Amino acid sequence: MLKRPSYCLLLSALAVFSCTKTTPPASSVSGGRSEKLGSHLQYANPFMGTGPLNDPKDMGYTTPPDWRGAWAGLVFPGSALPNAMVQLSPITEFHTGAGYDYEDSVIVAFAHTNKGHWNLCHLPVLPVTGAANAKGDYSSRFDKKTETASPGFYGVTLRDYGVQVELTSTLRAGFHRYRFAQKDNRSIVFKLAQSNERVSNWAMEKAGDAAVQGFQETGRQTVFFYATLSEPMQNLDVRGPGTKDGLAVLRLADGGKKPVELRAGISFVSIENAKQNLAQEIGSRSFDEVRRAAADTWEKMLAQVDVKGGTPKQKEMFYSCLYRSFLWPALRSDLNGEFRDTKGNVVKADFNYYTEPSLWDTYRNKDVLMSMLAPEATIDVIKSMHDEGKKTGFLPTFFHGDHAASFIAGAYQRGLTNFDVQDVYRLMLRNANVEGGTRPHIKEYIEKGYIATEEVPKPHVESKGKAGVSKTLEYAFDDYAVAQMAKALNDTANYRTLMARSQNYRNVFDHGTKFMRGRLANGQWVKNFNPEYPYYEYMFREANAWQVSFFAPHDMPGLVKLYGGPQAFEAKLDSLFTVPWNTSYIARNVSGFIGQYCHGNQPDHEAPFSYYFVGKPEKSQRRLDEIMDRFYGMGKDKLGYSGMDDAGEMSAWYVFSATGLYPFSAADARYIVSVPVFDEVQWHMPGGKTLTVKHTGTGRNLRSIQVNGTASQGYFVPFSLFRDGGEVAVITQ
Repeated sequence: MLKRPSYCLLLSALAVFSCTKTTPPASSVSGGRSEKLGSHLQYANPFMGTGPLNDPKDMGYTTPPDWRGAWAGLVFPGSALPNAMVQLSPITEFHTGAGYDYEDSVIVAFAHTNKGHWNLCHLPVLPVTGAANAKGDYSSRFDKKTETASPGFYGVTLRDYGVQVELTSTLRAGFHRYRFAQKDNRSIVFKLAQSNERVSNWAMEKAGDAAVQGFQETGRQTVFFYATLSEPMQNLDVRGPGTKDGLAVLRLADGGKKPVELRAGISFVSIENAKQNLAQEIGSRSFDEVRRAAADTWEKMLAQVDVKGGTPKQKEMFYSCLYRSFLWPALRSDLNGEFRDTKGNVVKADFNYYTEPSLWDTYRNKDVLMSMLAPEATIDVIKSMHDEGKKTGFLPTFFHGDHAASFIAGAYQRGLTNFDVQDVYRLMLRNANVEGGTRPHIKEYIEKGYIATEEVPKPHVESKGKAGVSKTLEYAFDDYAVAQMAKALNDTANYRTLMARSQNYRNVFDHGTKFMRGRLANGQWVKNFNPEYPYYEYMFREANAWQVSFFAPHDMPGLVKLYGGPQAFEAKLDSLFTVPWNTSYIARNVSGFIGQYCHGNQPDHEAPFSYYFVGKPEKSQRRLDEIMDRFYGMGKDKLGYSGMDDAGEMSAWYVFSATGLYPFSAADARYIVSVPVFDEVQWHMPGGKTLTVKHTGTGRNLRSIQVNGTASQGYFVPFSLFRDGGEVAVITQ
């Protein structure tokens, strides 16, 4: 028997259910080129974002010799459904962003989970023929011309083993189909000692003549699996179970004539749940049926936004980005409702439990997009965060800031109210006021109105610190977000307090230099200050002073006033895009520059829209068009991003910017209007209404906006247009 963690209990399996037979899609994306699939699916390219970023002209600097390049999209090309538990994808190198880089030519495994943040990549398997090489290694070269992908499907031929691999998936199960060129000496290798995380324990055993089961533990979590084969196995050789160098080799009987199918259900609770997930989600369905169902699911998702006009590249980029926007957060509850909570306990709920969103990145736009087009999943994500908050005392965050605040406040204002609003609000207030939780240094922030920076004589990119400037700016915005919930719930006292605190961004603005700047505990400014130099956590979080100094999305008129008025603000903003980047300043995830503006990381993604607040939308549009054209589809294969997709944030930025409606402040239910790249965009909302955005005119300079035939004052339109339907005419010259 497996030496599993004690919480793994075996339960009885549930019956397999049947599904209506369907036909597979005609073709998929091959080598980054779109071929005919469905009316929307044909444009979505899972390889988009997998291209490397190693040209100094694209990065803004030359990387050191021991670096492979800057951090580009870091996304996976494999099979997944929207917000699924399973992401079944090739691995070309472990312990990298998503385990895959388009320029690689060797595949080491196919893993069942992925995100793109140097984690996951659980349960890697590889079909092989013959024995391992002299190193005891199993891997294979592959030709790019054999590699194909579309949403819900991935295929490739392993040259060294003569195996054609096809992958598809359901929410909680992966489906492999292997066509071996030779009939004998065939095996499937389970590399359970490897993942993108440190594996602390693993085990695998037979579960019948044509089934195996086991688990992989990475310290933070344990993933269980139950897998069936389409033919009996000859034997299972488990080598070094639980060790860091071990693996399991499943040997197939000689003389096989049919494709070998491996169906694998997974669970973060137990083997029996994995078995149940597999039985109910795949059961006896064929590979082609499962693949067609995955394609149909994605077609319905992508069809929620129809575009007309635009170039083929713009359509490919748009639907590829829309696809990328719905891969995370990931499902963690099983079909029976069980999941493992933040305390490690198995509990059961009447909602789907999800991982927390990548809030530092995705609160800006991706989570807004999810709340619009996937409201049921969004409510479940909020309930999942609430479950964690009840058990830890604080709503969770991701990496930096407290952006559950804007995510929840924005979703609530967009009509998503089917959760325990009062208790979630209680936790939002607790996050905003109690030390030791989601907001580090909150006591200092409340007392001083900012988070102090310690003077470092010779700071460098990796100098340690509180990232006090970035925290102050972000906490001020988070205060504003919680204030919007207070206002909606008629909590006047907290509304006033938090709105006053939302002005704290002013406390790190240095009028002398016109930059957001580190401030010492005694109130003086940090002396050793270079606004062009980037830091990971000293003063700023993954940014320099230029890149954070235009961040006050909740109070842009106030920020303009700080700079000395519209003319001074405009001049400073011009400099953001024109002061050249110093190519000797290298931070791996700060790349893709227009002057000092960095599109390869998130902290200044609102900045291109800032010209609107001095009445110069045409200047914003020129920068938006430049960014969309330059920083998406980069490199020799035209498959690169200027930086990490960060679980869909980079992609969602393109989706909104390309459609001409961007959620400038995620805590508010309104959108800034820009010129779409398409002639017409139709948003088909889950409630049944349609919002149409039309571009009238031949130019790219915004002249006026009409809402339902009436001239609109200002540059924003409300979310109610999405909810109720209507038309926005963007008129240009």
